[in-house]
Amino acid sequence: MTAPTQSGGLGFRQNLAVLILAQSLGAASGPIVISLGGLVGQDLSPDPALATLPVSIYNLGLALGTLPAAWIMRQYGRRNGYLLGALIGILSGLVAAGATSFGAFAFFCLGTFLAGLYASYVQSYRFAAADGRDGADRARAISWVMVGGPIAAVIGPQLVIATRDVIPGVPFAGSFISQAGLALLAFFVLTRLRTKTNTVTEPVTTAEGGRTVPRLLASPKFLLGVAAGVVSYGLMSFVMTAAPLAMVGCGHSIDHAAWGIQWHVLAMFAPSLVTGKLIARFGKERVTAAGLIIIGVSGAVALTGLTLGHFFISLILLGIGWNFGFIGATAMVADAHTEEERARAQGVNDFAVFGTVAALSFFSGTLMQASGWHLINALIFPFIAIVLAPLVWQAARRH
Repeated sequence: MTAPTQSGGLGFRQNLAVLILAQSLGAASGPIVISLGGLVGQDLSPDPALATLPVSIYNLGLALGTLPAAWIMRQYGRRNGYLLGALIGILSGLVAAGATSFGAFAFFCLGTFLAGLYASYVQSYRFAAADGRDGADRARAISWVMVGGPIAAVIGPQLVIATRDVIPGVPFAGSFISQAGLALLAFFVLTRLRTKTNTVTEPVTTAEGGRTVPRLLASPKFLLGVAAGVVSYGLMSFVMTAAPLAMVGCGHSIDHAAWGIQWHVLAMFAPSLVTGKLIARFGKERVTAAGLIIIGVSGAVALTGLTLGHFFISLILLGIGWNFGFIGATAMVADAHTEEERARAQGVNDFAVFGTVAALSFFSGTLMQASGWHLINALIFPFIAIVLAPLVWQAARRH
């Protein structure tokens, strides 16, 4: 993948390196919560139907954190916001580890909620890379930051496997302590993020002009980008939340479930090496449409069998489809607002995306217990069709 070439010099390259490393550390928390949340929830919850509640609470924290995170970064600067997010990440791992040790389901949910708040800062690293970029250069900058994902995909599940029995008699507590350790490392990395004056206290000086939220949502270009992000991320989370429980329920081991999530997260981020190039060559709409089609193929594979191979192939395809769909949608949103509207537009987009993710993850756990894995995968097709049609029309119109 070609690095962005637009002017920015050493400051831009340093920031890009910082954001890639911070993404590698911060994004590793998600796989830890997702691969263990349902399993720990199954042990601690008073009702089997609440097993996936901790993962749903994680997604809720991510959704609720997006607008406050956008406001904090607008008022006090991206770096200060990201440092606060890392501190929340440290606390989240410690709370989850303590709750696991004492068997406190409510406090475990609090820990995953805090992890979601941390994730609301981590997910905006991609927008930080795009600041000041134009056109194809913006898409490449976004893709470069997302390259930190494959590293996170290895770190998270491998830490689960390596540390889950570190504390005798308290399974998985060590994994959540390691999650706090990753956030601590990310904190020190983010202190190297440079601002225009190279001071820690500089706020972002984005003007309060531009369109209001209702006018942004009335823009077909902006609305289509938001809808594509909602469907890409929402469907991925909807399926991924239920996958570990489905795998264990079908007789596969916990290690197999962790490996399945690892390969899925690797597939989510590894294509970032080429996604920026594909967007520059074929256009944002076409790449996003291709991602939705691949998500549909992943559902078709899941419906054909319950072997380990079916789970792994389905999860890998789901990750690749998410990458194309979500990065393409992010580029669509970034091109649909002005610099003055940046914080407002990005906050609205992320609230819509992760609010939907939270709602679907709650629904996913309940549906998994009531109707099973096959229905979850069958339900993705109508949502894909709703967004795919206008995307294909827009791509053809642009061509």
